[in-house]
Amino acid sequence: MIRLLSVMLLLASTALAQTAAPDAQELTKLLNEFLAGASRNDPAAHERFWAVDLIYTRSAGRRVSKADIMHDVRSAPAPKPDDPKTVYTAEDIRIQQYGNTAIVAFRLVATTTQTDGAPQVQNLLNSGTFVKRNGKWQVVNWQSTRMSRTAEEDMKAVAAAVAAFDQALEHRDAKQLTVVTDTSFVWMQAGKEITRAQLIGSLSAGQPKLSRPHSFSDAISLYGDTAVVQGAENTMTAVNQGGAWKVVRLFTSPRCSLIY
Repeated sequence: MIRLLSVMLLLASTALAQTAAPDAQELTKLLNEFLAGASRNDPAAHERFWAVDLIYTRSAGRRVSKADIMHDVRSAPAPKPDDPKTVYTAEDIRIQQYGNTAIVAFRLVATTTQTDGAPQVQNLLNSGTFVKRNGKWQVVNWQSTRMSRTAEEDMKAVAAAVAAFDQALEHRDAKQLTVVTDTSFVWMQAGKEITRAQLIGSLSAGQPKLSRPHSFSDAISLYGDTAVVQGAENTMTAVNQGGAWKVVRLFTSPRCSLIY
């Protein structure tokens, strides 16, 4: 009986917190406006949204202040026309208000469009504590947690990255190769190391000297944020970086020719 009563009180308090949020509309509008500004890397949007005493715990495990965020935003280089573009939106918004304090929890959807037009989507569970001071809501605490991906989602994403890598070599597309490879990428071919810079430089100069590996099979093995793709004459290693799979290693059998 006591346990049942406790459950009922908990449900009642939760329902009350959800319904007794008179500023829910204002907070939702503030959140959506901020995410639109963050998609443009707008310093004014960050200045308005974060309180000076902010404590922000990033999904990567790093804790930062408002000063850190503003420094990163203002020092970011101007985007180029062909740079990947990320748009942030909020789904499943829940608001609980306690006077001049409110908790806003939601699922952050970050959709990044690469130069080839293929979107990459990340989902994070975010929650923030807002405090109303002098009639203005601002965030004093923020927590972001990356949602786990399913094995099926990872398999499809790795397969897409492998296909994009293969197509970049086939079409000698240096820009696409930049998107799908990590800066540490190394291609081991016939005992010779070809770095990412060397490969991209060769493609950009229109003088490809390296042969494409034979087509990759669907033999993809996942180990957390690392994937190994096994082909008949090659082995590729890719890593997940913030939701995007990047190729970091490629080993080609000495039986494969080195020259086109």
